[in-house]
Amino acid sequence: MRTTTRLLTALAALSLTLVAGGNAAGHAAAGPGGCRVPGVLFCEDFDRLPTGGPSTLRWGVDTRNGTLAVEPARRGGKQLHITTRDNGRAFLRADDLTVPPTGFYGRMRLRVDAFPTAPDWAHFTLVEATGSSSAEIVRPVGGQYVPTLDRSLWGIGADGGPTGDWTAWTEEAPTTEDRWQCVEWRLDPATNTVTTWFDGGAGAVLTASENAHGGNDVPFVLPTVDTVKIGWQLYQGGTTPERFSLRIDDIALATERVGC
Repeated sequence: MRTTTRLLTALAALSLTLVAGGNAAGHAAAGPGGCRVPGVLFCEDFDRLPTGGPSTLRWGVDTRNGTLAVEPARRGGKQLHITTRDNGRAFLRADDLTVPPTGFYGRMRLRVDAFPTAPDWAHFTLVEATGSSSAEIVRPVGGQYVPTLDRSLWGIGADGGPTGDWTAWTEEAPTTEDRWQCVEWRLDPATNTVTTWFDGGAGAVLTASENAHGGNDVPFVLPTVDTVKIGWQLYQGGTTPERFSLRIDDIALATERVGC
């Protein structure tokens, strides 16, 4: 009887180990790193894609003087490697999203090799949201090189709508080169508010709202989002460096905050 009990206990422990190991290898477990998150609208960890140019029907590509490639990650699994030249762009594009009236949250892991140091006021975008009911192109993750401070700063921005083309950067949110960060954002159409967090809120927190933003003195009204682009775009030519390289992983869009 004791031998049988010990054998059953050992088999149960082995079974749990195999299940846990399988989940870790496939990134299918619930939690911040996987795609089984509450209210998921779109999720991509790249682990199930072949290496090389994008080969999937789950999302599209928007590029000019830029490339996207799935490649092995040093820590295991795979990641998306984005490269652009000068004022090029390269985006993963998630279309036909069904976002509820309460809005959505986003999360990605990000490492940028180098941010621009020229030209003055060089403006870059990493996340862009568009849709119906408002002409605003909302940029919850982006920033600008500020020559008076000689550094690049994170900021929320917009373009294409009545508020104009603006980036509300802040000195409290300097960019960090060549280091992985977790970036989260929230678009809340009920209050027309955008919130962006870095490293789970341990870093900077950015906000823009209907009447407190960086554009023209008119209300900032969020669209009913159906498309989100994630990648890199810089809008001015003659950049330093001449090429930009970044890596993105663990993208999730959901009706609830995913977390880091």
